Amino acid sequence: MPNSGTNSYHGFIAKWRYRFKTMVRYRLMFLTSAPIILTLMALIGITIYWSIHYTWQSTLIDVSERLEVANNSIELIQQKQANHVEAFAESYDFRIRLESGINELALKKWVTEQKQRYNLDFLCFHRVGEHDDKFNYSKLSKSESFFELLSHQELKALDKNLASRAQVAVLDSGSVEDRGLVSRTVIPVHNNQDQLVGYMDGGLLLNNSTILVDQIRDLIYPSEKDYLRPLGTLTLFLDDLRISTNVPLDSKEHIGRAIGTRVSEEVRQTVLNDGKQWVDRAFVYDAWYISAYQPIFDKNDQVIGMLYTGYLMWPFLKAYVTNIVEISFITIILLLISGVMVYRGSRDLFNPIEHIHRVVKMIQLGKETRIGPLGLDDEHELAQLAKQFDNMLDLLRQRKNELKFAAIELEGKVQQRTASLEEKTAELELHIQLLNQTRNKLVVHEKLAALGELTAGIAHEINNPSAVILGNVELIQFELGEDAQRVQEELDAIHAQIDRIRNITRSLLQYSRQGGVQDEITWQHVNPIIEESITLVKTGSKKRDVEFVTDLKAHSSVEINRHQLLQILVNLQMNGIHAMQGKGKLTVSSEDWLEDGQERGALIHIQDEGTGIKPENLKRIFSPFYTTKRDGTGLGLSVSQSILSQTGGELTVESEYGQGSCFTIRLPKKAEIDLLISTKA
Repeated sequence: MPNSGTNSYHGFIAKWRYRFKTMVRYRLMFLTSAPIILTLMALIGITIYWSIHYTWQSTLIDVSERLEVANNSIELIQQKQANHVEAFAESYDFRIRLESGINELALKKWVTEQKQRYNLDFLCFHRVGEHDDKFNYSKLSKSESFFELLSHQELKALDKNLASRAQVAVLDSGSVEDRGLVSRTVIPVHNNQDQLVGYMDGGLLLNNSTILVDQIRDLIYPSEKDYLRPLGTLTLFLDDLRISTNVPLDSKEHIGRAIGTRVSEEVRQTVLNDGKQWVDRAFVYDAWYISAYQPIFDKNDQVIGMLYTGYLMWPFLKAYVTNIVEISFITIILLLISGVMVYRGSRDLFNPIEHIHRVVKMIQLGKETRIGPLGLDDEHELAQLAKQFDNMLDLLRQRKNELKFAAIELEGKVQQRTASLEEKTAELELHIQLLNQTRNKLVVHEKLAALGELTAGIAHEINNPSAVILGNVELIQFELGEDAQRVQEELDAIHAQIDRIRNITRSLLQYSRQGGVQDEITWQHVNPIIEESITLVKTGSKKRDVEFVTDLKAHSSVEINRHQLLQILVNLQMNGIHAMQGKGKLTVSSEDWLEDGQERGALIHIQDEGTGIKPENLKRIFSPFYTTKRDGTGLGLSVSQSILSQTGGELTVESEYGQGSCFTIRLPKKAEIDLLISTKA
């Protein structure tokens, strides 16, 4: 079901999007209504923006002013408190008792009893020097009224009941705050001789003073019927702890008082730590309030608490959003009414255009129809457009018939030409294929013939002078007799170099020979030839630390020249020993050559643990005269590849530089002798 609803919604949107893009009626409606809609939306947007901006600024100014009123109210209460303490200190009853020399304890008890008469939480008289060191009354009396943070012991020293009344249970930790925030007034008392005899100390305890905060709240929020600003709240803080407040524990039900809760960290940082005023929205216990905070300073200008006032933010936002919704609803109604009026007024224009559109659609579907009369004046632009469109359709029909006949005639001619071209193309492709094959064979033949002739001539030309040199050296050695021992080392070097020249010429002759009657090809098993080659190589490498590993599993017989295969195997094994620098493991293995489930011949692998071949050299190692060895001729691998190609075989290599190489000899069961290269160059 959810998928079905989603598909229906997307289909509805796509349908109307198509209509707006294709149907003139809706496009004209949009073009005529767009200016009105955009203008109204812009006005609404500007109204909302300025309303939000100025309403919010006005709200912050309002709560800031109410905080100022609350602060003034507290200052008036402190002034009233100071007046009461001063009036009592100058009262007739107190002066009579002070001058009469009444018992000191009785005097203090009587003074304390007068606190209720003057609406004070504590009232004390202290003689000079009695508690001066503890409270420093001489300094306290310099300020008429001030806030002060007193410890539990200091509260008990002022009034025994004051300490218990000051205790506030901290809700989040379960602990108890026993310090007290007091508004205090200290008045110096002089006798009739104008001598300082003591101090009158009185004031109010702000902890748990719910009556005080309710009175101030009722003063700054006199109306309870303001739906934008409901009944506000007031709080007195000791540090960041609410010690007296009418903020409810449940902002929805307005139950309880949030005494013992703490202020948010952001407000605490700004007001308590930085000593600045906060006017903004703030999270007050369980809801967002439009709030204003200011610090409370003691007589030493140290921040000891905060004064807060504010009201719930949600009723304000609710009323504001309701007003915005009402304005938007009225605007939408106006837009709908204007849209209907535009639609009805432009209907006479839409109907002819839609009729023309339907005719165009039918013509696209292949139906022969015309627009005809539209019921408009002949001079109307749409009527003239319809006539021109009908005339154009008539001309198009005539041209269509002419093109149809011409196309039929042209198609017959094209078919005739196409059949002839296809036949000629097939013959040309066959000739090109035969020509390419012949050209490739001629190129191979010419290359091999030229190279064979060149190498044979070089070999014969080198053999003649080397034979003369060898004969003269032997003659010199014979003539010297025993004296030849003195230059024996030089003579041996000459013999060695002559042997090297003869080996090179022998390889050149072998490369240029390309088969012949001396190359007898017979059916052979490869394993005995491999074992013979290993025996020969082991004999020549006894002084080397080479480990030979054999794994001969080939059972197929192949057509090969035994001596040539033996020469190739010995050459590849010696190359592997040289690549390992005479030390390592040389693995020689054989297996049957199988492809697609058919036996094609035999495979011989010769793997060494040498230095390997660089990737850029892999394509060049079978080229004549290419070698990386100082004393190499560069003909061993090229001669081996040439010999194998005479019988349809192949020599391949796999190598990883730094890890070793593996040469593979592929020998087919039936020798495929290439007639083009069997003739001696």
